[in-house]
Parts: sequence; structure tokens; C-alpha cells
Amino acid sequence: MELKNTEQKIINIRKIGGILMSEKQEMKLKTLIDEWLQFKKISIKESTYFRYVYIINQYILPYFKEFDLEQLVRYDFNLYVEKLLKNLSPTSAKNTLGILKSILNFAQRKYGYRFNFDFIAIPKTHTKELRVLSQREKNKLEKYCEKNNTLRDIGILICLNTGLRIGEICALKWNCIDLDKHCIKVQKTMQRIYNKNAKKSEVIIDIPKTQKSIRTIPISTKLYNILKPLKKNFSKNCYFLTGSEYSYIEPRNYQYMFKKCLKKCKINDFHFHQLRHTFATDCINVGMDTKSLSEILGHATVKVTLDKYVHSSFNSKKKYLEKI
Repeated sequence: MELKNTEQKIINIRKIGGILMSEKQEMKLKTLIDEWLQFKKISIKESTYFRYVYIINQYILPYFKEFDLEQLVRYDFNLYVEKLLKNLSPTSAKNTLGILKSILNFAQRKYGYRFNFDFIAIPKTHTKELRVLSQREKNKLEKYCEKNNTLRDIGILICLNTGLRIGEICALKWNCIDLDKHCIKVQKTMQRIYNKNAKKSEVIIDIPKTQKSIRTIPISTKLYNILKPLKKNFSKNCYFLTGSEYSYIEPRNYQYMFKKCLKKCKINDFHFHQLRHTFATDCINVGMDTKSLSEILGHATVKVTLDKYVHSSFNSKKKYLEKI
């Protein structure tokens, strides 16, 4: 009888990562997530950390808050994928699932749990062909911005002619515009993120997300001629879009200003990021090699440039076919 009781105790105790834990002391997923966040925090940007926190609070904890890790060992994660797809696009669902898998892989490495990821139906993502400005629309937008000639309008011209992201133009200061060398240096980016501790969103100005995003972009003679007479009016520490050292325009507000600009130009169904897409497509159509374009855009690899941004026009395809 005593031997049987001893065997039962052994069954009820698991050795996890060198720590003996009884079934009454099962680790909750919430506890594991806190550990994982602390582990990740030292190696990721602040903005990435707060993005993880936001996704976890919105789309992971509401489903698994009361789960302990033993329950998740037996859980069919396809049920979770189905729930995600009711509220998120396939791309967002896939990204959320990736964060959850990273958390549970952390549990596997540290505590010896084994989770069944082998048969998860990963959401299929569909690549949309992003819209670019037609030549007529581009001419209208450039003419409008040049006529208005405010810093905010010229910021649009910069993005249209360099491929800067909205966060990069919002964080750009005059000291990163080197007219002697005809270039713009991208060293910072700006974004609004959710701060869990403050329980509100806040603007973060930080280095770009990858080393390749820190880059030097040559500017055209046309853009140089627009910028040259302006630079003498501002100190080097002024934000470009405001001309002030102390105030800036955040991406959300600049998006709103851009929409008003589009409305006046009668350009429909277009988003700020597609200025970058238009720039990339124009570069390819005039014969720029993909390696150079990838470096200008700040992509991690040339493959990203090819897959995400570069779509040859119908006329370009037709021109090549005529040569066969």
C-alpha cells in the first residue's frame, strides 16, 4: 500500500527544467508570458516590445488567460486559429500565432513542455497588388505640393522621390539632410505604440527596425533645388515637417493631412505608404537595378524588394514581349 502511494506521488510530480512542480502548482500562461516578455525585452526595440504587449493583451490572453501550460499541451491550436480569423485578417492572425508559438517555444526550452504545433493550419495570406499613382495623378500631386510649398507638402514630395516611410519623414531633422553631398540620412523613425504600464498609446522616436533601414539616400537635382532655399531658415535640430526643435507631426496626424491633400487633388483610393510603392515601381521601370533599389528602400534583403514592392507595369511587360 505504501509503495502504491509512493508511485502515485511520483506520477503527480513532474520535473520541469530542474524544478519539481506538483499539479497544484501548474504555471499559468499569463505567468509564462510575463517571463517571456522580460526575456525578450533586453534584445528588442521598445516599440517592438510594446507591439508584442498589445497583441498579447488583445488576441492571446483573452483566449487563454485561465489556461495552465498542461492544458495547452493537449490543446488543438486550430480552434484558436479559427477564432482569430473571425476578428483578424489572415496576415494579422498569422503574426499573432507566431508570437504565441515563440512564447510556447520558450516554455519548451526552459521547462520541458511539449506542444503540438505539427498540424496547425497556418492562415493563408494573399498578396494584394498595391496601387501606384498613374503618371497623371503623380503630376497632379507634385504640382499641388510644389505650388503650396509648405514643409508638410514638401515632405510628401520627399517620400514620393526617395521612398521614405511615413515614420521616417516624421522623425527626419534638418541635420540629416546633407545638401553638400546631395543626400538624406535615415537614422530615426517615429511611431505611436500602446504602453501597457501607462495604459495609453504614446509616440516613440527610435532607430529603425533593422540595420539596413539606417541608410543614406541620394536625392535628385529636382529635390535638391526645392530643399536648398529652405535649409537656411532652420537650425539643424529642427524637425523637417514642423521647422521646430520641440514639436513634431506624428504619423497618424500626417496621414490625415495627406488624405486632405489627396482630396484636393481628386485622387481616390490611395494611402501614404503607396508613395513608397510608387517610387519603387518608377525606379524599376526606368531601369534601376534591384540591389540599388533595395538599399535605398532599406530592405533586409533584395527578395523583399522583389516580392513586396516591385511590380512591372503592363506597358513594360508588353515592351519586353515585343523584343522576343
